Amino acid sequence: MKKGILEYCILLLLKEETAYASDLIQKLQEAKLIVVEGTLYPLLTRLKNSNLLEYCWKESTLGSSRKYYKLTEKGEAFLGELNNSWLELCETIEHIKKQN
Repeated sequence: MKKGILEYCILLLLKEETAYASDLIQKLQEAKLIVVEGTLYPLLTRLKNSNLLEYCWKESTLGSSRKYYKLTEKGEAFLGELNNSWLELCETIEHIKKQN
């Protein structure tokens, strides 16, 4: 379940702006979702290979160029589907909670 939530959170973060992988890790940690590079990088690669993300290289003042990720049009459409699924899931859980 965490994998699906992590994917959703990454797409949500990239909807607003491009981001470097370590920026994503920091934002996820601020939201109390602890993620390590060994988990994030394969997920970013999978999302890119699915054409949901793309990246560009940007120069850094701290050294070498950095890879910044952003959503593709397909990624934005997929995020819309995830938003709908999330809302349906929340409604279902709330319904079940009220029955107890």
